[in-house]
Amino acid sequence: MQVEQVQFAQGRWHAPSQLDADWLLVFGASDAIAAPGLVDELRRRYPRAEVLGCSTAGEVLGTRVHDDSLAVTAIRFASTRVRIASLDLTPNASAVAAGEALALGLAGPGLRHVFVLCEGIHVNGSALIAGLLAALPPGVTVSGGLAADGVRMTTTAVLTAAGAGQHRIAAAGLYGDRIAIGHGSMGGWDPFGPERIITRAVGNVVYELDDQPALALYERYLGPHAPELPTSGLLFPLTVRAPDGGPAVTRTLLGIDRATGAIRFAGDMPVGHVARLMRANIDRLIDGASGAARACVARLGATAELALVVSCAGRRIVMGQRIEEELDALAEVLGPVPMAGFYANGELGPAGVVSCALHNQTMTATTLREI
Repeated sequence: MQVEQVQFAQGRWHAPSQLDADWLLVFGASDAIAAPGLVDELRRRYPRAEVLGCSTAGEVLGTRVHDDSLAVTAIRFASTRVRIASLDLTPNASAVAAGEALALGLAGPGLRHVFVLCEGIHVNGSALIAGLLAALPPGVTVSGGLAADGVRMTTTAVLTAAGAGQHRIAAAGLYGDRIAIGHGSMGGWDPFGPERIITRAVGNVVYELDDQPALALYERYLGPHAPELPTSGLLFPLTVRAPDGGPAVTRTLLGIDRATGAIRFAGDMPVGHVARLMRANIDRLIDGASGAARACVARLGATAELALVVSCAGRRIVMGQRIEEELDALAEVLGPVPMAGFYANGELGPAGVVSCALHNQTMTATTLREI
């Protein structure tokens, strides 16, 4: 595997394109991803490559985070094949059905891994993953993330060879018996306050916690941060688990409805599950990045040739100027491997014995190597 990374910022490309790439990963600011002529320019620089990308809350190149740029990672495989499938969601479309359709679009012999990018405002990410996993063959791993637009939570875009789409889900399938995959995820947030039972919810919209209006209860805990909702919700995610135990997942707030007192989260919030607020501990967030990297190393069993990093926009807000410390923590464990990725509205990666789940406020990493 060969990897080349180039950046477009301040109106120019900061390195030449020299690799005859099979796959392009393109992460960037919303305006840059949606810019007219972007696909034509990428085709000029990399004529054979399959294109996949999205808008972000920060682009990762190596151990640095960039804004208002395009970060392009070009990959040439020795024998691995790559194919892109995509679809544009219609209003009220089933996320489960979309996941199943995406999986069917990638069906084929030798499929080993699926890297998914999805619009990041309206989709129910956990339902999408449920559909994908139901339709994929056993043993196929899945990772990826939900697009962002800084912390505005208004409009996101996913990029394919057809250009940028606001309501798009797209995925790259990697095929062949020589591609090895490692993946890991870990949060690092501290829970606080009592556990609450989700007593009324539909899909990813919660109306009541402990039979109380969800938004009013949430605002009481946020105190002075409440007027800044929904953005301030990135600082106070919920940890959610089944009442009989099992792995917990983190859910972040995507929107609120003051008329109904409801909160919309990035993934399913099942009635009867247990929810608890969390807040940041920066040192533990950095430890979480190290833990995600160690899980990658354990699963891959060899030195990686590329690391795909999807972390959360909320982590970036909390960590501020220390944000690159979590990338340094990854690099310390993974070694001198090219890293590419973005800060997202949701992260897709393993959760305990579950091969893939939707996370929020979590560091996820996927490592690749041809053997």
